[in-house]
Amino acid sequence: MKARKKAIKARNRRVRAKRAGRHARSRAGNIAIFVLLLAFAAFFMLPFVFTLMQAFKPAEELFRYPPRLIPRNPTIDNFIVLGQLTNSLWVPLSRYITNSVMVSVTGTLLHVIVASMGAFVLAKYKFPGSKTFFTIIVYSLLFTGSVTAMPSFIVMNKLNLINTPLAIIIPAIGGSFGLFLMKQFMEQIHPSIIESATIDGAGTFKIFTRIVMPSVKPAWLTLIIFTFQGLWNNSGGTYIYDEAWKMLPTVLSQITASGIARSGAAAAASVIMIIPPLLVFILTQSNVIETMAYSGIKE
Repeated sequence: MKARKKAIKARNRRVRAKRAGRHARSRAGNIAIFVLLLAFAAFFMLPFVFTLMQAFKPAEELFRYPPRLIPRNPTIDNFIVLGQLTNSLWVPLSRYITNSVMVSVTGTLLHVIVASMGAFVLAKYKFPGSKTFFTIIVYSLLFTGSVTAMPSFIVMNKLNLINTPLAIIIPAIGGSFGLFLMKQFMEQIHPSIIESATIDGAGTFKIFTRIVMPSVKPAWLTLIIFTFQGLWNNSGGTYIYDEAWKMLPTVLSQITASGIARSGAAAAASVIMIIPPLLVFILTQSNVIETMAYSGIKE
């Protein structure tokens, strides 16, 4: 019996070694692929690095031709000028930042919760009209925000939400992309898992929070990135006219539109706008890559 087990283990080792040899690459091949990937990474990182370097260039280097990527005399004067410009406004810069953070965090959190709960019902429960409802959601992905801007404005006006942050948060909660994404991932969860939990006495809410949501973690982390980025870059100019409730992109766009004299402050403003979405992406990037690969959940 022991000799047979040893023979099976030896055979398995030979099979694994054979498979590994079949897929092995030479060292030169690995180096070539690494260099190619490094070149692509540098190409795609170039716009971000250039924007970052522009923020630290003095005025005489900003308009130099041909432009240099790395500043010779780096300075933080552009950020100081940006602070002085925003301090001259009657609403402090901190108020704009607070508005943007509050709307982005609240809208993202509510959208993920609502989209996940709706997707769970559509993916795991059958009810009359469920397929029709999902078909409408899929078709709604075809329409951009510009197409629905006027109906959304009329609805917000009827609800007396103009000039309030809710006019930006509520449309974000009902976004169809999040519902579509979460449903596609939740469908990969085998029904036997939910049936077993039900037999063990778990309720619907417990199944949703303890089994389903942890299983689709890459999906909702990806949804957080897309939703947060969309809300952070939303100026809210369509719905908000009160200066005290305006968002950070509004005041920064006013600065960047002031001409060449404020190019340095505009570069510093661009860096400020980039940092929060970049931090969110860095914190969740491994799960986002997993989502893009559509690994899903295997039975």
